[in-house]
Amino acid sequence: MIVLTTFVAAEPSVPAVAGPSDPEPASLVTLSVPDRAAMERLVASGADLTERVRPQADGSVQVDAVATASQLAAYAALGATLAPGTPPQAKAKVTTAQDQLVIERAVWMKSREGYFLSVEASSSAGEAATLTVTWKGKGGSTGQAPMVAYVDAGAYLGHQFSTPVPAGDRPQWVTVTSAGGGTAEAKVREWPDGDRPDRAGPGYQKDFVTQYMPPAQLNERIKALHRRYPKLTELITLPYPTNGYRRHAQALIGTPPAAAVVLTSDAYGSEGGNDVAVELVNPGAAGRPLQVTVNGKLITVSLATDASGAPASTAAQVTAAINATASTGVKAATYRADAGGGVMAPAPLTQLSDFLNAPASVSRAPARVLALRIGAHRDGSRTGVLAYAQEHAREWVAPLVVVEAAERLLRNHARDQATRRLLERTDVFIVPTVNPDGANYSFYDFNGQRKNLTNHCPPQQSDPALRNTWGVDVNRNYAVGSLSDGYFGASANCQSGTYAGPAEHSEPESRNVMWLAETHRNIRFAMNVHSYGGYFMWPPGAYKLDGRVALPRPTDRQEAYFMRSARTIEQAIAAERGTVIWPQQTGPVTDVLYSAAGNSADELWYDHGVYGWDFEVGADLWDPGTRTWQAVGFQPPFTEGHAEALEFASGLISLVGIAADYREP
Repeated sequence: MIVLTTFVAAEPSVPAVAGPSDPEPASLVTLSVPDRAAMERLVASGADLTERVRPQADGSVQVDAVATASQLAAYAALGATLAPGTPPQAKAKVTTAQDQLVIERAVWMKSREGYFLSVEASSSAGEAATLTVTWKGKGGSTGQAPMVAYVDAGAYLGHQFSTPVPAGDRPQWVTVTSAGGGTAEAKVREWPDGDRPDRAGPGYQKDFVTQYMPPAQLNERIKALHRRYPKLTELITLPYPTNGYRRHAQALIGTPPAAAVVLTSDAYGSEGGNDVAVELVNPGAAGRPLQVTVNGKLITVSLATDASGAPASTAAQVTAAINATASTGVKAATYRADAGGGVMAPAPLTQLSDFLNAPASVSRAPARVLALRIGAHRDGSRTGVLAYAQEHAREWVAPLVVVEAAERLLRNHARDQATRRLLERTDVFIVPTVNPDGANYSFYDFNGQRKNLTNHCPPQQSDPALRNTWGVDVNRNYAVGSLSDGYFGASANCQSGTYAGPAEHSEPESRNVMWLAETHRNIRFAMNVHSYGGYFMWPPGAYKLDGRVALPRPTDRQEAYFMRSARTIEQAIAAERGTVIWPQQTGPVTDVLYSAAGNSADELWYDHGVYGWDFEVGADLWDPGTRTWQAVGFQPPFTEGHAEALEFASGLISLVGIAADYREP
């Protein structure tokens, strides 16, 4: 099954009818794969998957992805689609006399939509077990729901509900039964059961974000905070400039594939490449040779003619002639590695373009990423907290989370005792947009953009219609548990959604994040803010596929600290509007999502000892009409994005509170 949805907040930048230079339209879709093995194949292919993964009761898995029609066809070959009416795969029968069951966790949660139940259990029969949960509620209500086997990279991790189930009132006891004869009972506890957030004092202010903000607005916002609170802040310009919101200008001349030539300017479009034009002309006489002339910014290709006067130059010959001519200011290539044997026809004057649509007010120059440092004592003597957002460009809510948190910390310092304590005892670093170039491209050109704007693809993968596939996934470009180390969940394909780049830390965006941790050694906590799906995760975040060998797990004490802190932070999120982050989506990345080779939290934790967390803001919303959980997407209507920003800003401030109480072991 493929369920098509659309990006809500912006239209894709491609026209309704795509020409040869126009990218194939992409949509946000929900894919259904028959099992976790098919899911692994999808991840390995470099599919542009979101962090919203939902196991289903029949053993299949649903996952959201950004994909074109061509990509969907390729994914079908990996098992990513089911023909209409195809029955689910049959599960093996349990043949043991009686399997042993252990209830790992049974919790109830109260959200704004009512009471819900989540249960996790394991069976000695493993994946083959068929488990069912029945429960009794406080008011005498009862219910029943099937469990789903959770298998990742061939490893059985237990059974769970595919999503929390509505429970009517507060469940008190659950019984898990197996078709193999096993049974287990447990008392149901509340989730999350962390410390309650501090009660805000009189006059506490919040709600400072009023719209989605592109990078220039985000930077101006933290600059304004620095100007207003100079005694509590510093503005840090990170050392590594990005590529910039710029691309080389291009044109596709002729008819793909055999009779087409791709031209790419030596200069970026904004630096003169957009001024270059090319024309292919018939010299008007028989037996003429192929000739290329340059007049300023105009390249004229006079095609060779045969004895009858008809054009006779092939695409390969035109490509070679242009490249052999001095001072053209362009490089030519045949179309997507085609031999170029087709004969070129005369073509009217064609202007090269970088195809970037942002207004002129948006700088094309390499960007300097900014961090706002907040604290009463910014000398390295206090526990540091790093909050950074928008490694993935299309995640428009994430920067609002860190901006809202910064606003609250500064504006309430003078009026709220709890806030003053936080800034006395911590040193907070806020980076609203790690990936400003990709973010600009998402706002103005293609709102599905995940990666940065640096094109490492060779010429045969660099014609204009492929421009939405270029870039590096910043959160696969780090140096621990990386693709080059043999870990799973990133791609070496430059067009992949999870392209790791040509080398670890090849990109300035990842180097900037690690520079903060390396320069400011007091940073002990970090929150990487992403969207969407409603997860709260920490290391390990990657494993090697053969044997599912993960990065080393934290010690039992460290694991307990991660979980205890998470429950407290999730308590603060829920206090805002009743959104509960599901227990089965709280934990190490490799346990609750999938392997993500080369992510930033792993490098922060394993190389620098920083407790690195990941938010996936934007939890599913319960639809009482359909009685199903609905995804919110990367760019929900701002009313929803605004609410997400407020609740996760509360969670981020709760993390600052945890840091304020932290003592080195």
